[in-house]
Amino acid sequence: MSAVDAAGAPQHAAEILRRARALAPVLRERAAEIEANRTLPADVVELLRGTGVFRMCFAREWGGPELTSLEQLAVVEALAYGDASAAWCAVIGANSGLLGNFLDQSVVKEVYPSLDLITAGVLAPAGRAERVPGGFRLSGRWSFGSGIKHSDWVTSGAFIFQDGEPWAAPGSEHAHDSRQFLVPRSAVGVVENWDTTGLCGTGSCDYTMTDVFVPEEHTFTFYEVRGTPSPLAQPDSFMRALCGVPLGVARAALDHARGIASDRFDRMAGRAWSESWRVQTELARCEAEFNAAREGVYGALRRQWEVLAAGGTLDDLTPTERAASPLAWLHAFRASRAVVNRLYDLLQTWSINRTSPMDRWLRDTAVMCQNLTAQDAVLESVGAYLLGRPPLFRISLGLDR
Repeated sequence: MSAVDAAGAPQHAAEILRRARALAPVLRERAAEIEANRTLPADVVELLRGTGVFRMCFAREWGGPELTSLEQLAVVEALAYGDASAAWCAVIGANSGLLGNFLDQSVVKEVYPSLDLITAGVLAPAGRAERVPGGFRLSGRWSFGSGIKHSDWVTSGAFIFQDGEPWAAPGSEHAHDSRQFLVPRSAVGVVENWDTTGLCGTGSCDYTMTDVFVPEEHTFTFYEVRGTPSPLAQPDSFMRALCGVPLGVARAALDHARGIASDRFDRMAGRAWSESWRVQTELARCEAEFNAAREGVYGALRRQWEVLAAGGTLDDLTPTERAASPLAWLHAFRASRAVVNRLYDLLQTWSINRTSPMDRWLRDTAVMCQNLTAQDAVLESVGAYLLGRPPLFRISLGLDR
């Protein structure tokens, strides 16, 4: 069976990964331009589209390659090895296929006639949706809309109101319900406020909507699967591959530092860096930390996928197994930042120039660790869950209510 379809679109995980790895050196060469542009250049978006990353989550029933979560993670790592901002936008844009599991199925082909369309947006309910006949009127301002400028569709979380009052479905355990609202990119206004230390090229601007009509069928929640049940039709599915970005960056930094250490000669000490105990032990220590963090992610995902692919649910995992994934994601972010910081110090003044990739990796990992998946809210939620208490950040554990 061919790795591509008649139009040349990749149909299998191996081909998508091959293309991602081939693109990584190009992204590394374009990294300074991507950063200066404060959003992905249009041709870089098309290069990413050509890898198949934006279609990788679509189910086979829709003609997609339906990569497993582990395969998605490997693709994101490969892209991040080239540039963190490009990989960050890629993994978020790839959510289109995951959202298709929760949308009304009559809508999927309507909104995604091509599987390579990009969805961006903010899932946190920051907006206000007033019930009207046939749907909702959506207004609000959302922060950190990564990839918003080059997206085709935007999904946004909002609280529901009816006749100006907070609304909740009969029998809901919440006093005020929220859901996701899918709108065309043309309905969204972008606020040019993305001016950050790192991940500069993601274009993660705020965006606004005012009184935008959203049909009922273009709304969804992650608690109601409308497509065919599968391991990807889970509330936490869109979070699983994001930590591939810090892992890919840390791997790039490790290889960069090893290359420098292999060639550099310390004139003051009168010996090669490769003969230095300090260099040898620090590189080995960073490799150990990276390997442990990466295997923690893959090990937790492997076990989760094993259960789900056999027809089980996340409830079939033990509490320890269920907690392993969000903890591993968080640890991957934090351990990758620590590895990059230590390598930055190891290379000393060879790290500090803007022309050094270490400078960008240091700033990128610092910023990506401010994402919710790397924050103490995850630790608090997982700890509460393990102690039998209600977790705050429930979706990180794949809890639907």
